[in-house]
Amino acid sequence: MNGFDHNFCLKGSKEKRFCARVHHAGSGRVLEVYTTQPGVQFYTGNFLDGTLKGKSGAVYPKHSGFCLETQNWPDAVNQPHFPPVLLKPGEEYDHTTWFKFSVA
Repeated sequence: MNGFDHNFCLKGSKEKRFCARVHHAGSGRVLEVYTTQPGVQFYTGNFLDGTLKGKSGAVYPKHSGFCLETQNWPDAVNQPHFPPVLLKPGEEYDHTTWFKFSVA
């Protein structure tokens, strides 16, 4: 399996909205992601190869982690029907992402 590296385009406005939920059945941990961004990139550690060592010597093989990265849509600068991404002089970049952790 090659893993995932996909952008998901979200509906809505620049208001805070739900975009992802992850649940770990073994521990009951839950992560919910909310954002004002128009997209979220889901990536599954496709290039981890076990050479990276973590805390207490932990090894991270391929697909041993994942990321949920809120962002604009890929290639938006070249796609006039996508949400605008260019920031012009004097304009303010203002997006927020919230990560909510809980136990189910």
